[in-house]
Amino acid sequence: MEMLSGAEMVVRSLIDQGVKQVFGYPGGAVLDIYDALHTVGGIDHVLVRHEQAAVHMADGLARATGEVGVVLVTSGPGATNAITGIATAYMDSIPLVVLSGQVATSLIGYDAFQECDMVGISRPVVKHSFSG
Repeated sequence: MEMLSGAEMVVRSLIDQGVKQVFGYPGGAVLDIYDALHTVGGIDHVLVRHEQAAVHMADGLARATGEVGVVLVTSGPGATNAITGIATAYMDSIPLVVLSGQVATSLIGYDAFQECDMVGISRPVVKHSFSG
């Protein structure tokens, strides 16, 4: 049986769900997923200049095609920059999956670099928010 990294599992799960494009901006907390996007293949990455643009582009794709828009952003400011677009999609019932990086679990609550409570921040404008 082939051993997969967590990042490869994420990418393969997206492929299994029919995802063809991911919109995002790389950052340290999600570099493993970016590496997996490259090595696994099968999903086109659309590089944006700002995380909010990534969410609006995924929203537009979902509105135009009926497919789920997928976004990949890094921790801290990358994730908070996505909130306005997430709220817009939520208010219009547009299906999005937004994957955000986070600091190591052992560092949560210690003011680590780019740490923020994205589950708490996003809860009012999403159907489900998970951390793990």
